[in-house]
Amino acid sequence: MKRVPAVLIGGTGYGGAELLRGLLDHPVVDVRTVTALDHVGWRVGDVHWTLADRTDLVVEDLDPLEAARACGAEVALLGLPHGVSRTVAPRLVDAGIRVVDLSGDFRLDDLAAYERYYGAPHPRPELITEGRFVYGLPELQRSALRAAEHVASPGCFATCLSLGLLPLARAGALAGATVRAVAATGSSGSGVHPSAGTHHPLRATNLKTYKQLDHQHTPEIVRALGLAGSSGVSLQWVPMSAPLARGILATAFLDPPAGWDEGRVVEAYAAAYADEPFVRFLPPGGRMPEVVAVAGTMTCEVGLSFADGVFVCVSALDNLVKGGAGQAVQSLNLMLGLPETTGLDAPGLWP
Repeated sequence: MKRVPAVLIGGTGYGGAELLRGLLDHPVVDVRTVTALDHVGWRVGDVHWTLADRTDLVVEDLDPLEAARACGAEVALLGLPHGVSRTVAPRLVDAGIRVVDLSGDFRLDDLAAYERYYGAPHPRPELITEGRFVYGLPELQRSALRAAEHVASPGCFATCLSLGLLPLARAGALAGATVRAVAATGSSGSGVHPSAGTHHPLRATNLKTYKQLDHQHTPEIVRALGLAGSSGVSLQWVPMSAPLARGILATAFLDPPAGWDEGRVVEAYAAAYADEPFVRFLPPGGRMPEVVAVAGTMTCEVGLSFADGVFVCVSALDNLVKGGAGQAVQSLNLMLGLPETTGLDAPGLWP
């Protein structure tokens, strides 16, 4: 099969490292250039130590469009922060280069919500209103991704909570419902640059909440559940910082939908995830999802528990892989007409 040349823009963060981990040995995608504003001139393996001796690529400080054109890229992968992608991606789109963006700048279809949660009006609103970017949750958007020119890869919390709720949303059973949840994440979700929230002495022995009931992934999750078939969901959730580097564990609390007993709920989840390569459904009665079972992998575990007329859905994933760059590669595979597991089906470490 013909190799597809690609450029990685913003390749020195954790997302960039995971993109390269999934693509350096990819049978079709050929990453020819890596750009960033830091570590310029460094070998990629000297920035991301696990990639030492895997590539001769060197980090370059190049204009994104010039970098794409110079290496003949047909695809640009953006590992840039929120607020930066919205200025870079449109230039690539206008030049006819396919874009997979890991930031939140193209995930929402509501311009007012974007401005509220991301702090500024969108500079290219037509890219939002015209639906130029497909929301890249393959379990929800597989057919659309196969035809996509540009992809907005989902956020980590959004992926974890959405996959936990997707089977009920598809059945319309969450329409107008209130969902309450808590979700704890590892420090790598805050990015490669240290801050007070990720400083080891404060993080390693601590648990804390932040952005209570007001996280930027809230409208993204509500949008995903609406796309699945359940509009008008009220999502009330609290994020937490956990003392681990990788992983998210999300717990959602729901009243069973009218007419749904425990057996029907379990059947819906089992059917929804029976053939999904990267979702492992754990039926009631066994173990529940845990971060250690999914860290370093593309797998999202989803489990259910029932008691006293309430059921709990627990989901776990690696925020950098299925919740981040690995999922972007999964979407890219679909865009290119490849098996979506290409380059992504390695098991994790144990323990």
